[in-house]
Amino acid sequence: MVEVENKVTKKKPVTRKRTTAKKKTVAGKKTTRKKTTVSNAQIAAASRHALTERLKEDLAATKLALKQAKLVANEELKLAKKAAQDEAAVIKEQLNAALKREKELMKISEKKIKKMLITGEHWEKKQLVKIRKAIEQAISKIKKK
Repeated sequence: MVEVENKVTKKKPVTRKRTTAKKKTVAGKKTTRKKTTVSNAQIAAASRHALTERLKEDLAATKLALKQAKLVANEELKLAKKAAQDEAAVIKEQLNAALKREKELMKISEKKIKKMLITGEHWEKKQLVKIRKAIEQAISKIKKK
């Protein structure tokens, strides 16, 4: 409080106490509790639930895609296995045909070898006969002289 002296003419000075003016507080800043924390919690929960739902949908879509990819891969594997079996069957047939041809060639070769042996034996016998005749003629010529 500030004391102020008022001078009155020829009177005893009287001092009065005056109260000083209070400073006004700035309007709009009240110290009331805000409800934003509750609404922020609700917003966070809602966004968390939305994220969870979106992730569940993504997971379901991914599972479905993987299942379809697995089915496609299994189909391709079955086709590849079938193709490999068909190829193996063709190769087996070719191998069997080649073995059959080789057996036939072996038989033909054996027949030719037998014929050559028989022909060789006949030639040998003829040569022996010619040699005997030649020897007999030579001996008879020697005896005649």
